[in-house]
Parts: sequence; structure tokens; C-alpha cells
Amino acid sequence: MFSLKPPRPTFRSYLLPPPQTDDKMNSEPKIKKLEPVLLPGEIVVNEVNFVRKCIAADTSQYDLWGKLICSNFKISFLTDDPMPLQKFHYRNLLLGEHDVPLTCIEQIVTINDHKRKQKVLGPNQKLKFNPTELIIYCKDFRIVRFRFDESGPESAKKVCLAIAHYSQPTDLQLLFAFEYVGKKYHNSAGNINGAPPGAGSAAGGGSSQKTPLFETYSDWDREVKRTGASGWRVCSINEGYMISTCLPEYFVVPSSLADQDLKTFSHSFVGRRMPVWSWSHSNGSALVRVAVIKDVLQQRKIDQRICNAVTKSHPQRSDVHKSDLDKTLPNIQEIQAAFVKLKQLCVNEPFEETEEKWLSSLEGTRWLEYVRAFLKHSAELVYMLESKRVSVVLQEEEGRDLSCIIASLVQVMLDPYFRTITGFQSLIQKEWVMAGYQFLDRCNHLKRSEKEAPLFLLFLDATWQLLEQHPAAFEFSETYLAVLCDSTHISLFGTFLFNSPHQRVKQSTEFAISKNIQLGDEKGLRFPSVWDWSLQFTAKDRTLFHNPSYVGKSTPCVQNGSVKPFKRTKKTYSSTLRGLPASPENGLLRDPAFLPRRSSLILRGKPAAPQPAGGQDAGAERYFREWRARPADPHGVLLPQLSGAHIKLWKLCYFRWVPEAQIARGGAITAFHRLSLLADEVDALSRTLRQPGAGPAPPAGQDRSRMYFRARGPHDTPATPDFLSSSFPFSPVGNLCRRSILGTPLSKFLSGAKIWLSTETLATED
Repeated sequence: MFSLKPPRPTFRSYLLPPPQTDDKMNSEPKIKKLEPVLLPGEIVVNEVNFVRKCIAADTSQYDLWGKLICSNFKISFLTDDPMPLQKFHYRNLLLGEHDVPLTCIEQIVTINDHKRKQKVLGPNQKLKFNPTELIIYCKDFRIVRFRFDESGPESAKKVCLAIAHYSQPTDLQLLFAFEYVGKKYHNSAGNINGAPPGAGSAAGGGSSQKTPLFETYSDWDREVKRTGASGWRVCSINEGYMISTCLPEYFVVPSSLADQDLKTFSHSFVGRRMPVWSWSHSNGSALVRVAVIKDVLQQRKIDQRICNAVTKSHPQRSDVHKSDLDKTLPNIQEIQAAFVKLKQLCVNEPFEETEEKWLSSLEGTRWLEYVRAFLKHSAELVYMLESKRVSVVLQEEEGRDLSCIIASLVQVMLDPYFRTITGFQSLIQKEWVMAGYQFLDRCNHLKRSEKEAPLFLLFLDATWQLLEQHPAAFEFSETYLAVLCDSTHISLFGTFLFNSPHQRVKQSTEFAISKNIQLGDEKGLRFPSVWDWSLQFTAKDRTLFHNPSYVGKSTPCVQNGSVKPFKRTKKTYSSTLRGLPASPENGLLRDPAFLPRRSSLILRGKPAAPQPAGGQDAGAERYFREWRARPADPHGVLLPQLSGAHIKLWKLCYFRWVPEAQIARGGAITAFHRLSLLADEVDALSRTLRQPGAGPAPPAGQDRSRMYFRARGPHDTPATPDFLSSSFPFSPVGNLCRRSILGTPLSKFLSGAKIWLSTETLATED
């Protein structure tokens, strides 16, 4: 028999069990010890123990056990179990591995297996049955599934209701960003607006210091001088938002328009959005945005006055080309409908049931068709600005939706500054945030907006198409674009939280007064800026934002021991930078009959409508043909290829959470890995050449490396790491709910319920 005498201190007995042998009794205190990491102002509102998070599609052997917590910022699943089948995780410092921000939640479905009931939970709805399963559909295409088989039924119901309530707030000030700012910036130690007196006004800090926010006169003045825009001036008549609440306090207008003229004309425009300058070409042509003139009687007079002012701002007094975006491009409702269909195709439908009709189903969504339409129209406006040398006026009903996309794409194509990380961020600040794009409504942060539309995502998708076709021209990677898209669903950054700068000032001022926060001379609270990436990622992880294929403006070279800038000539550019060779019929105005491979996940573009044989169309055709014939210049004009072979589905964004779509040790990341190693070696050699006689350089990648993947030596050719997949740096493990626990497709289990579309009850309750 075993002795009951206590063992020696250095010996641990594995034969004598602890007094409590029941598994539940052992696991309960273990789970209860798990506590979430909370941000300032974040509180736990409800939690439930013994929750099972479903991992695999057809088996429960990989499921995780833990605690499900709902806070006023996110839902968290805390577990001590290691994530199965996962060898890498790209960690967000604000979120845990299993966390979902509340503003990222699209729909909440509760299910009771025994009663065969299911219901989509609204913010103030009652739940008359005890849920055995919770399915959360996210805006970023994730699906997260929890089981409450071992949980208390009442506790499971309460946490489901809490998630439904806090993820669908009824007021803007109930979003977590306000609580975060109120807690962090509350004047308890003599600070003003959360910062010591005299602190700078840049939001967030870190990298945001380098990104102009265009909140001040000086930011706009520097941009006017950077582009060499003569004939334009910074206007301050909207200080205090006295003229328009959907325009910034400072913007650029033609110099020939006096302030009094602008005040008079402003009443005739929708939203009082008078003509504002976006960008100027070196040849003098300018890009201008304007809303529709609602005063029919004065329309012709005001329109002529505005066109004359834009013409006078051109050095050659060239004519003005007006582009009516409402008549040229798909409307907001069509874009939203296409996105809903794309989401259903990529998320809801099991792959084995849609594989045979995948390409036709993708074409039926019309999403890629709309991406192509925006790229095509932007390229045509590039022709007007670059070749015809005429100013372009973008006209739209309110001037704050479609014009954001077109104005941004045109500038990305024409100005290499906006293809850098800092430049791209300043572009979004200028053409989206300060221009009054309605992030609150379009992103549907309050879950009750009929104005929801993925316009910002469409812009990022179109930018990715250009990045895919011209990789050497962009400093940032597609990971950067995907992370930027995800940041719109985090209710912490003021960048993507409001419909206009005026709304930010008004709402934050009211909140500050209610919380007794001293604002001093500040105009509203300073919310964290999304451009301060150090809030979300470590310095190591932020190196994934850098594109190893990017070609800088000048590359240093060493001649006779001295460093000289190496200027590229046409002969030094590789024709491979442009991608696939294009024929004259493969341009922007017409498409060839191209049949894509089935596995390419690309859409066969529809033939463009026949164009009249006019002089302008012939000139555009000639311009595009001549551009394709020239050597690729990463710092020159970029034009998109629009055939079916080139407009692709952005798989990293739409497929990263779908395990069936992953390619282990494959996909674009493998080329990214090899290029990063090569770029790291080149950087190390460059540093060595810059310091002649300084002795042997440290191994590549050990110091000052800008690459995530680093070479260990000059002759190191490592194999592709095992943790790489086509979804890198994201992992789909733990975000799978394509089937029910019994193996029945979820769409059939819910009897064809229209997830993502309906917010009504899916089953009649007793």
C-alpha cells in the first residue's frame, strides 16, 4: 500500500491524486483565475464559465474550454488551452487572440439544440429560451462559435443578451472610445485634455507625428506648396464650422474667389459643400470636388462662376472637365448589395457546395465589376489631368462618398508620394476623414444605419489591385491594407469613428462637459489616432507593413569609396515590374475574350460598351497605348490593367478566415518571404559600403532591419517556414463555423436563414 506520509519537499507525487478528483471541480478554479487585460475605461459587464469554443468543422477534439467575457469594448474568450494546429499568431496589442471588438460584430445568433430554435438577437430583445450555442458573425468575415453544454443556462443567456446590448449602442457617446478618453484624459492631476499643458496637438503620438492630420491651416498650406499649386489659397472662413458642418475648418479654394463670394455661394450647394481643392499636377491642372447645386434658378450662374475660377487658377487657363459621378458610377445601394452577395459567397456557403459554380457566382456578385469601374474611371481622369492638362471637377450629390474613392485613386495613380506609408495616410486624412466621409454611418458602428456601404473597403480593394499590378511602386504591403481595413472596426480610434470633424468636436465637447474634463484651448477631446500603429503592434510586427519590392526614389551606390545617389534611367527598369505583357486590345477601354483558369479566383471582365470614334476617345486610347509601351517607372504615372486576367479577388482580405481556402507554405507570402530576405541582405551590404574600414558588419537582420523576415547570413537560403500560409499573418484557426456540430451545413441548419441581411427573429417563439 502507498504511504499517506507527506512526500519529501523535492519530490512531487503523481500517484496520490488531490483531494478533489472531479474534473469539473479541478477546472472551475482554473478558469476563474483567468482574468482579461482591460484598457483604461474598459469594464467587464458579464461572463460565463465552462464555455467551449468550436475550432474544427466536423469534430470537437480541437475545441477549447474557457471563460467567455463581455466588456464594453470587446468579447473575450480566455483559456489556458493552446491553440491547436496554429504555429503563428499576429498579435494585436489591443486585442487578445480570441477577442472580437464589439463594433466588429455584425450579427448574433443564439441556438437551442433541444427545442430546435434559433434567433438573431437585437439590442433590446428578450430571449425566451436558454441558448446552447452562440454564433457571432463579424464584419471582417470571421465567424466565431461557442457552446454552453457545461455552462449554467441562465449565465449563458445573460452573456448573450449582454453582447447583443453592448454591441448595438443607441448613441454615439456610448462607443468605447469615449469611455477610454474619459478615463485616460480625465483631469485628475492638473493635465489638460489628458496631456500636460503645452503638449503638442498631434493625436496619438508615434508615427502619427509624421502624418499630417489636416486639422490646421499649416498642414493645408504645406500640401499646397508641396504640389506647387499656384492660383490656389487656404481658406479659413469655416473656422468654428460657421459655414458648413461637413467640411473641415480649413480647405483650399481658387485664389480668385473671395471669402464673401464663397459665403454667398455656399447656401446653394447641398450641405453647403462648396468647391474644394484636392490636388494639383505639376502642369497646372487641378482636381476639385464639389456637391450638387440645389438652387435650380441659380445653378447655371454659379456653375459658370466656379468653372471660371478654376480656369483662372490654371497657368494656361485651360478648360474644365466636369465628371458627374452619380451618372457614371454604381450608386451606394448597388455597391452595398454587391458586398452582401460577396460576403454570402465567401463566408456562409460551404465550399463543397459552391465550388462548381464559383466563378459564375463571383461574377454574379458584381463586386469585382464595380472595383473595375472605379479604376477605369479614375484612369480616364488621369488622362484628362496628365495628357489633356485640364482641371477636373468631381461632382456628386453630397460630394462625400464616391468622390472620396475617385479623388484618392487618381492621386495614388499620379503622385508617388501617396504610394508611401506616410503619404497614403495623409491622403486618407485629407480625402476621407477631413472631407466628411461618414464613417459612423457607412461602417454602421451603431448597427442602425440604413446608409451602410463598404466604400472605404472598395477603395482599399482598388488600391490593392494597383499594388498587385505594380508591386515596385508601393512602399506598403497588402498586410498594411488589411490591417487598416480591420482598424475601421475598432471603436477606439477617432480617425474612423465620426461622420465629420464637426461631429467629433461637438460630441466630444459635450462628453467632456458631462465628465468635467478640462479642454483648455483644445477643440474637443483628442482621441487616439489610428496612424499611431504602436498602439496596436510591436515594432517587429510593424515591419510587415513594408513592401520588400518597393523601389525608392534613389539608391545609394559606392564609387571610389564615396557614396553617391544612383539615379535610375529608363534602361535600368525591368519590364517585369509592370506584370503581364499587354496587347493594344488589353487596355482600359476594351477587354479581350479571356478565359481565366478555374483556380485563379479572378473575374472575367465584361466587355466595355462601344465607345464613339470621337477625338477624345481616340486620344485616350493613344495615351494608354503609349504608356504601356514605355518602360515601367515606379515613381511615374500608374495605370491599371483592367482585363479579366488582372482584376482579382483580394484573397488575403476575404479568405483569410476560411481554412478551406488556405495554402500551407504557399500563396503570395512565399514570394514576400524570399524578397524580404533578399532586401535584408541588400540593406546589410549597403550599410557595410557606407562605412568603409569599419570592420565586418553584423549578420544581416540583427540590427536596424526594416524587414520582418531577416537573412542570417550572405549565403543563407532558408526554406519556407512551416508557419507560413496564404492567410499569413492572419490565422483562420479558431474562427470556423461553416458547419453545425452534427456536420450539417449551417445554412441548412438555420433553414436558409438570410444571415447578414435580416435582423428579425428567425424562429417563432413559444
